[in-house]
Amino acid sequence: MENVDLKDVIIDDSFWSKRQKLIKETVIPYQWAALNDAIPGAEPSHTIENFRIAAGESNGEYYGMVFQDSDLAKWLEAVGHSLAIGKDESLEKIADDVIDLIGRAQQEDGYLNTYFIVAHPERKWTNLRDDHELYCAGHLIEAAVAYFHATGKRKIIDIVCKLVDHIDSVLGPEAGKKRGYPGHPEIELALMKLYKVTGNKKHLELCRFFIDERGAEPHYYDIEAERRKESGRGEKFHNKSYSQAHLPVREQTEAVGHSVRAVYLYSGMVDLAVEIGDESLIDACKALWENVTQKKMYITGGIGSSQYRESFTVNYDLPNNRAYTETCASIALVFWADRMLQIEENRDYAEIIERALYNGILSGMSLDGKSYFYVNPLEVWPSTVDHRNDMSSVKYTRQPWFGCACCPPNLARLIASLGQYIYSYNKSNKEIFIHQFVGGNTKVEMDGLHVGIEQKTEYPWDEKVNIALSVDEEQEFTLALRLPSWCKEPKLKVNNEVVDLSSILEKGYAKITRVWKQDDHIELILPMPVEIVRANPNVRENIGKLALQRGPIVYCIEEVDNGENLQSISLPSDSNMSVKFEESLLEGVSVIKAEGFKINPSDSEQLYFTSHNVKAPVEVKAIPYFAWSNREPGEMIVWIREE
Repeated sequence: MENVDLKDVIIDDSFWSKRQKLIKETVIPYQWAALNDAIPGAEPSHTIENFRIAAGESNGEYYGMVFQDSDLAKWLEAVGHSLAIGKDESLEKIADDVIDLIGRAQQEDGYLNTYFIVAHPERKWTNLRDDHELYCAGHLIEAAVAYFHATGKRKIIDIVCKLVDHIDSVLGPEAGKKRGYPGHPEIELALMKLYKVTGNKKHLELCRFFIDERGAEPHYYDIEAERRKESGRGEKFHNKSYSQAHLPVREQTEAVGHSVRAVYLYSGMVDLAVEIGDESLIDACKALWENVTQKKMYITGGIGSSQYRESFTVNYDLPNNRAYTETCASIALVFWADRMLQIEENRDYAEIIERALYNGILSGMSLDGKSYFYVNPLEVWPSTVDHRNDMSSVKYTRQPWFGCACCPPNLARLIASLGQYIYSYNKSNKEIFIHQFVGGNTKVEMDGLHVGIEQKTEYPWDEKVNIALSVDEEQEFTLALRLPSWCKEPKLKVNNEVVDLSSILEKGYAKITRVWKQDDHIELILPMPVEIVRANPNVRENIGKLALQRGPIVYCIEEVDNGENLQSISLPSDSNMSVKFEESLLEGVSVIKAEGFKINPSDSEQLYFTSHNVKAPVEVKAIPYFAWSNREPGEMIVWIREE
């Protein structure tokens, strides 16, 4: 399958249009100001200044993380996607100017990384395990492809091609080159994007080398560590699983190490596998997918449960109040899921995209687009966050910026590119897929087939999706609609006639094959009762608890609605629940109200006692998880005790 091009998708949707508008009109300018250190009270970025220093246009010292360049690259990619869906001359001028600056910072041999140009030129390519040179290059390549796709301007493509030529002269299997690969995978998927633009086999083969060499013996990380005469940190701190280099990639079956690194790697593996027809890579990705989504993923689509090194841990270790679940990790999961969907038509992949998008990703940004979560816990008690060192990464209010600001521009580039995750098509079978229910329209052209599709919906709050088709002439093809697994009784009509779903259901998609005519229309009803969700009992933290979900939206309860000590609240499984859309609350959300109980505060000062707790009936108010912490600071929980 292939995704419908971003330029061919117009989003006109009550939920997503305002968020894409927010990205273009507020988030991108705000983040540009942050990159220029113009946000009062925010942590400094120094990113643009680093490029000016590297270009010899400013005096000063490098400031920031070793991967600071990537913040600008992701911002530029977000600009590219935004321009692809709507022209903006002033924004394009800013981007052109910063591309000129990037070009001036590039060295004659093609090398481009401001940290090593300015601060440590003697350390270039000496520590691939830790120093993020290839990671930064990967993000710049992705930005180049997005910007070229939007504008047709080649300057940034020429810059990254020159950079890749330099990388290829240093790294590879040939004699005289270092057999090294990135400690932080990312360039692999970027090289595959670049290859699709340039057709240059060098880009494909460099990606293949990085993936095939990973984890091979003798181990490159040991070789380069010995060259550096490394001592102290070594294997104890940098175990190879942290960088997914503990085994050759085809032998990996469990997701380990840094979660974002892992999922970027898996995305690159799928891209390469599709291009060269490598079933062994696909088999590895399927095994890893099963492990992540069935044993290591939160109900919100968050992954990476440990603060320590932002990593996966063991199966079913999914703590709520110490959940790390970096925003970038959920975004990376979307990238991977989208690639898996292209190799196998299975609604499970599209549903993970939906789960992450509506929950663990949107939670990473405030409703006004000016503050962010790096970490997305599923439970917060502010007093413990303020005083426990093992919760130092958890915040209960979003931050204006970060010293390590990978998440904000990552979020911007994803939402700006949302259109490319809605539709795809299969030329060989003349099939068009609708994976996500987002209002708007698209056009699909394949092998002489010209089809227009328009969706109208109030999803995710409303159950109805109306789809209208336009065709130049009557043609036979298949339209495949995802039927979400959370929807137990979907209903489908084509031109007002009821369709028997059981006869056309394949891997979670209703496949309607017919001769389509101009103005044919479809009505899809996806009933959205409140679902009570329970976790596998191996998730020890959630035994005896339930979560609330309606449609794709996971809910939470906050102190501002339900008072303090949310852990004292319980809900019976047969609780009477009601749903109401409150337009004035949190920019418009559906709220769940349920009949529950709350333990009365003890009149005694005793810490422990033998008498029973006294419970009183209460009305419990739940809001979408993505919208928490947009009113006032306080407690929050997703998993509620079951009465």
